[in-house]
Amino acid sequence: MPSFQTAHRVRHSAAEMFDLVADVEAYPQFVPLCRSLRVRRRTEDNGVATLIANMEVGYKAIHETFTSRVTCNRERLVILVEYIDGPFKHLENRWAFRQQGAGQGDDQSCIVDFGINYEFRSRALSLLMGGMFDAAFRKFATAFEQRADIVYGAAI
Repeated sequence: MPSFQTAHRVRHSAAEMFDLVADVEAYPQFVPLCRSLRVRRRTEDNGVATLIANMEVGYKAIHETFTSRVTCNRERLVILVEYIDGPFKHLENRWAFRQQGAGQGDDQSCIVDFGINYEFRSRALSLLMGGMFDAAFRKFATAFEQRADIVYGAAI
């Protein structure tokens, strides 16, 4: 099963990066291969937000839509994405944000841990889109860091 994991230091606070990743409606503006995203349902229980969302991904003439459950735990600064329906047999990704500095003054940095594993339902789709997905997932952390620089200002 293909997977990718990275831990990357960014020059934004853990809370800022959590907010950026939790703002799933903005993904079509900057996430590789994301054509559209629609939140179908949003609930909150004890400070943990859970979203059910449809994401359309595509490249050129190939488009697929899948549904995921996105659980955003602000207290723990963790976001878990679990596959519900679509072209995958399995898809799960996890974000965790660890504050590095005091969160004040010059050191607003954090470590962003990102991991994903997935498997397409169809071997043909895997052969057709697998390479694109692998390349896109490897660009995710960078795409979010660049988006943070736009939203929060480039850190010096």
